Amino acid sequence: MNVLVINAGSSSLKYQLIDMTNEKLLVKGMCDRIGIEGGNFKYQVPGKEDYKVNQPIANHAEAIELVIKTLTDPKIGVIKSMSEIEAVGHRVLHGGEKFSGSVLVNEDVKAAIRECFELGPLHNPANLTGIESCEKVMPGVPQIAVFDTGFHQTMPDFAYIYALPYEYYEKYKIRRYGFHGTSHRYVTLRAAAVLGKKPEELKIVTCHLGNGSSVTAVKNGKCFDTSMGVTPLEGLIMGTRCGNIDPAIVPLIMKKENLTPDEMDVILNKKSGILGVSQTTSDNRDIEEGAKAGNKRYQLIEKMLVHQITKYIGGYAAAMGGIDAVVFTGGIGENNPHYRARIAENLRFMGADIDEERNNKCKRKDCEEMDLSTDKATLRILCIPTNEELMIARDTLEIVNGLK
Repeated sequence: MNVLVINAGSSSLKYQLIDMTNEKLLVKGMCDRIGIEGGNFKYQVPGKEDYKVNQPIANHAEAIELVIKTLTDPKIGVIKSMSEIEAVGHRVLHGGEKFSGSVLVNEDVKAAIRECFELGPLHNPANLTGIESCEKVMPGVPQIAVFDTGFHQTMPDFAYIYALPYEYYEKYKIRRYGFHGTSHRYVTLRAAAVLGKKPEELKIVTCHLGNGSSVTAVKNGKCFDTSMGVTPLEGLIMGTRCGNIDPAIVPLIMKKENLTPDEMDVILNKKSGILGVSQTTSDNRDIEEGAKAGNKRYQLIEKMLVHQITKYIGGYAAAMGGIDAVVFTGGIGENNPHYRARIAENLRFMGADIDEERNNKCKRKDCEEMDLSTDKATLRILCIPTNEELMIARDTLEIVNGLK
């Protein structure tokens, strides 16, 4: 079965076509600047030269049509006709409390995604647009929704309830939801395989570190707690998001700067984090190079991030009553040996002991699943490249097979 995986953003659409008979990636790519001047299309077949074209892309339905047209192109396509795409799996940011797993899309599911627009205003509308565009272009093909929040629905109430008037939870469902769930679930399963154990036998902390970052406590294969909250703003310092701050800072700055709620939201989500502290960049690669060159502000950012990640790992280890492994994934987690080494050093008292040669090998395009620990370590430090698209495709395959 060929599964098309779609990740629709407000003005972009990432896609992969995966042959699930052997989980082989056939093609991946992206439609960018949808509905904006300067649209472009990228198409990558493993082992072949990339195909790129600059052209206007009016909307997501047109983007889907362009993807299918290219997939079936006689010269560069990888399938003969659209009929070879048997299902589509969609990444959806927010499922609220309604979905603890992936589901076949119907009108009720689409209505529930709409209900979460307020909780995921930047992502959910785009995710639904991607679903409806595929329904229009590919009528009759099963559409599966895979939710970022789904994996975290196993959290106990004492981990997800905020100490606010309880009526806000009852009326508005204000609670911790967590994100990057598909990534955390994937690396949890792979970590267990690397360690030769079942997920149910392990207590793991998974660190998805990138422009958006989150840390999750996984106890016996299930999410026990996670760093992101109602939205992806809570938790670690990120590319442009502030992460955890004293809530009183928000009204204080609003009063002093005479800001509206929407203006303050932009500051917290788009002008803070690494960008806010550095005042120059939100890209951690710039921070890494600048810190090596002696930039004090960049060095401060590195120290802040290492300190925060260490606190989460230590806190989650205590909350779970122990810890067997720490997993690093995501753009920073997979590619930055420097952070991994410093965090492992902080965790030495817990039994961490990292092998320098292995750790330095796991970076950039050379990154692969690897236990970075020495033989004497009792706390294992793993680097596992995430594969959210494959996880989405697996869920899609399972649900579609269940329909037969």
